[in-house]
Amino acid sequence: MKHALMYHGAFETNFPLLKPGATSFIGTDGKSHQLPPWPEEATGVRFGYMEKEGKKFYAVRVMDSKADLILPHEVRIDPDRHMGMNKRFGPEPTVFDDPPAADLLADILKANPELRLQLADIRVRTR
Repeated sequence: MKHALMYHGAFETNFPLLKPGATSFIGTDGKSHQLPPWPEEATGVRFGYMEKEGKKFYAVRVMDSKADLILPHEVRIDPDRHMGMNKRFGPEPTVFDDPPAADLLADILKANPELRLQLADIRVRTR
């Protein structure tokens, strides 16, 4: 199964506005930008991420075919651990495999125990 990460804008500007079902974000130009469609091959977990100052990227949203969760506690993304070898952040969604997705989901679960049941349901559906 394939999973994906998608950029959702600058954290400071966009996180306070982020809601389930979001389809856009405010860019550094102050304008609204549409999120691109998720890649067709990303049939597993889809993670939204935002950038904090210093080129630090954080997972802020977790989705699958039945759930769309906004994380109360963002999780810093470690590219090697959470995306797989030779995967990097970019303007297009990043598609990656099961092991890094499982690691990212586990770290998100650890940081967001209040979403334990919903995140566990996503994990079960995407195994």
